[in-house]
Amino acid sequence: MSKDPIRATTDDARLSARQMLGAMRHAVLAVNDSASGHPHLSKIACQIDADGAPVALLSGLAVHSRALAADPRAALLVETQGERGDPMTWPRLSLQVTAAVIEGADLRDRWLQAHPKAAVFIDLPDFRFWRLRPQAGFLNAGFGAAFRLTPADLGLA
Repeated sequence: MSKDPIRATTDDARLSARQMLGAMRHAVLAVNDSASGHPHLSKIACQIDADGAPVALLSGLAVHSRALAADPRAALLVETQGERGDPMTWPRLSLQVTAAVIEGADLRDRWLQAHPKAAVFIDLPDFRFWRLRPQAGFLNAGFGAAFRLTPADLGLA
């Protein structure tokens, strides 16, 4: 019988994942494309909201928005880029998420603070904010440092 390579979740792993989410400005979003039946990946602008959950501003014209409207199950990949070394050893966080359109004036202001160039398109009628509520997570914090995470581990109720 082989030894499970996934470690017991530690406070350091929880803190690392929360810091990665707090620093996040972009992520890779994976959706289920109902038109083709295949996964679809997109790099998106993404940040956490006041509750600590990831939020994205997405165009309704994009494949990923239409896919989320049909099936809200998705995944998000957040990476921390190292200054040097092998990118495969840099920390990365994979989240299984459920997406829902959200509204709120405070979202717009928070978004523009982190993404000022979004002022060009944020008010276009096809753009919506989506909350990407984590259901489960997986932190690869480097070689031999893999952890499963719950929403509570990420600081979410």
